[in-house]
Amino acid sequence: MKSRTFILFLTLFFLTIGLFLADLAWGSIHISVREILSVFLGKGANGINSEILLNFRLPKAITAILAGASLSVAGLMMQTLFRNSLADPYILGVSSGASLGVALVMMAATFLPIAFVSSGWALIVAAIIGASVVLVLVVGVSFKVHNAVSLLIVGLMFGTIAGSLVSVLQNFSNPDAIKLFIMWTFGSLSAVTWNYMLVLLPVVVIGLGMAFFLQKRLDGLLLGENYARGLGISIVRTRFMIVVATGLLAGGITAFTGPIAFVGVAIPHIARGLFHTASHKILLPATILCGASLLLVCDIITQIPTYTLPINTVSALFGAPIIIWIIIKKR
Repeated sequence: MKSRTFILFLTLFFLTIGLFLADLAWGSIHISVREILSVFLGKGANGINSEILLNFRLPKAITAILAGASLSVAGLMMQTLFRNSLADPYILGVSSGASLGVALVMMAATFLPIAFVSSGWALIVAAIIGASVVLVLVVGVSFKVHNAVSLLIVGLMFGTIAGSLVSVLQNFSNPDAIKLFIMWTFGSLSAVTWNYMLVLLPVVVIGLGMAFFLQKRLDGLLLGENYARGLGISIVRTRFMIVVATGLLAGGITAFTGPIAFVGVAIPHIARGLFHTASHKILLPATILCGASLLLVCDIITQIPTYTLPINTVSALFGAPIIIWIIIKKR
């Protein structure tokens, strides 16, 4: 079993590397792998291709890896926390809360200094606060509502309330702000420049670090709260840390890429299906690699000749059928 797990990890790792190089090469202008390696090794290459590769495709591909890993791990923690196979930041309204936070900043451009509105920190803080507020509300309701389906409905209602507040904001905003926000909701990995990467990368690293720190506590929660307490795990503290980690991961990614649906709910199931385990020691790195690979595939698909598709549309085409399959399988 250990050798099988090692082979699977090795395969996923090289698959991610291969998709990363394919994402760098694919686009309206094809750049060969040999030229990509020449640019990375500093051996010189075509000036235009080098500019496209280093300042557009490379940050976009890195963002795809960060987004896939973050949303997948956030979904895994949500499913463990609520012990519900359909829980994820998008379905539970967390991403809607992040969208509300970003909408508040974008549509308040008339009242706030432009330097504050356009800064990466303003967007990411607003998104994290919005995501965390909704997640705290859902966690609070989970103490009262123990039925899994009812909890999902509550999460959807919180998402609906957040969406309604965004609609109210749009009625009082100028057309430029509305257009900017609507474009943001389509989702785009190319919006993250190197300057924004300096903001996004530390937030994602901290969120993933917290997830790995919590792996034993997450295993304990799978066995039930009473069993976890018997192991000396503080349920309240663990829930709080999961809320913070999920807020960082889902809020941080949503701030810069826009809402990306279904990745968080689909990838943990793919990882469990591949590795046949519930241990978070294996599932956490497995979901990171699977999520990174899926988002790289989605990014490659979006770069069809002449047109660029929204990343949210492509991810939904992958994720929605998996959710339907889960529901049918679970009956």
